Amino acid sequence: MLKPSPYFVSDKQDFTLYQGDCRDIVSELDRQFDMVFADPPYFLSNGGFSVQAGRMVSVDKGEWDKSRGRVADREFTLEWLAACRKVMKPSATIWVCGTFHNIFTVVDVLNELDFRILNVVTWQKSNPPPNLSCRCFTHSTEFIVWARKNRKVPHRYNYEVMRKIAGERQMTDVWRMPAISIWEKTCGKHPTQKPLGVVVRAILSCTQKGESVLDPFAGSCTTGIAANLLEREFVGMDTCNEYLEIGKERRKELDRKRGEWLKKLPDLREI
Repeated sequence: MLKPSPYFVSDKQDFTLYQGDCRDIVSELDRQFDMVFADPPYFLSNGGFSVQAGRMVSVDKGEWDKSRGRVADREFTLEWLAACRKVMKPSATIWVCGTFHNIFTVVDVLNELDFRILNVVTWQKSNPPPNLSCRCFTHSTEFIVWARKNRKVPHRYNYEVMRKIAGERQMTDVWRMPAISIWEKTCGKHPTQKPLGVVVRAILSCTQKGESVLDPFAGSCTTGIAANLLEREFVGMDTCNEYLEIGKERRKELDRKRGEWLKKLPDLREI
């Protein structure tokens, strides 16, 4: 079988994108990774509404984010996690984002595949959108499950780095950070784009310079930008040409604005 051809490779060969379903592409990659950061579909596009920049907007992200039913959603989660597991190094760890819509399925599947769950990080948004219905609490958090591939193989945790960022205290599993900033959207907008600061902290916590990071749902490539800012290699994939183009342009923008962006990330000012 022919290996997939990259959609884009940076001049420095440290940022590679593929177009297609991660379940197909990952299985054809002839390499292993030190870390996986995944922001999969949350299956929450159900006709609801939220607030964005003071305006009411639909939460429907696209067909890729719609639930196909409990059984099909779980099978999809099992397939992509199993594919990623095969290309993780023995000591590698994986981070998976979610809300209550998908995170319990993620935890269940991680256990089924014999990962060892290390933490469930709560990202507390310092600037969440208001709840329009006024019939429940404002949704101000997302979760990121951190797990290692093998229960008996030690993983890397950069304890001293995290302690310094936390003000010489042990860092907790609650990260209070703002949602995405305007300067992170200059090349276009992805409906579920994660703030660079969240991904930078995850990568800093468990990898070293020169190591490699995989993102099976690359979107606008926040993971790739974070990895390259921190001098890690990145491989990502997505099915959508529009989002891959945003990621491609963001990587080019990084070469022009690296110093400026480094100054905007609080964690990097502490180390």
